[in-house]
Amino acid sequence: MRDCKTIASRQWLMTVMALVVFHLSFVSASAQGFLRLERDSVPMFRGFAVSADLLGIVQMQLSDYGQYEGALRLNLHDQYFPIVELGYGCANHKDDVTTHISYKTKAPYFRIGTDFNVLKNKHTGNRVFVGLRYAYTNYKVTVDRPAFVDPTWGWDTHYGVSDDPCYQHWAEVVFGIDAKVAGPLHLGWSVRYKRRLAHDDGIMGKTWYVPGYGTQNGSRLGGTFNVIIDI
Repeated sequence: MRDCKTIASRQWLMTVMALVVFHLSFVSASAQGFLRLERDSVPMFRGFAVSADLLGIVQMQLSDYGQYEGALRLNLHDQYFPIVELGYGCANHKDDVTTHISYKTKAPYFRIGTDFNVLKNKHTGNRVFVGLRYAYTNYKVTVDRPAFVDPTWGWDTHYGVSDDPCYQHWAEVVFGIDAKVAGPLHLGWSVRYKRRLAHDDGIMGKTWYVPGYGTQNGSRLGGTFNVIIDI
């Protein structure tokens, strides 16, 4: 039987190759003029913006997991937007209704990538984005299952782990809208499709929540709602 890590490595390589092909398609399109930098009187460097995601904060208040996240984004000609997203994800999932397992973790994460403004008139202050992200987190998990009576042997059984080290690399395809409200203030939202590239879920396997990525049993789709300040 093939080793699980060998299979995971091959899946990671195939995904990376797919991303490279996607990037080369962007380059090809650029050569044909779709992504070519527009020639006008607007300067190349248009400043940068800082932003905060409100959706993750709401998640923290209404559920047992969520994140605090901010971003720094460069503005190149209102067309290209290199971005770094930094966050801190937390989960405290107590006594699951099905398994009675409790799960706890907290750790920082980051994403890096670029957005491209697809609007024909790029200098209005409003933007529609498509983009890519690479993301990574290194975290520790604590899992606990209270003692229960083994149905076969009749004795008390307990299992768990404390501070088990894990990590995950993943990629995201992004679609978003950024609307100018007044002055430097913008509001924006994004929808993201997430794909794991490589991971280690520790000795317990399949961690319930990954900081920055979300719950493992949830959808591969995610989102943000951002308050943005142009500087």
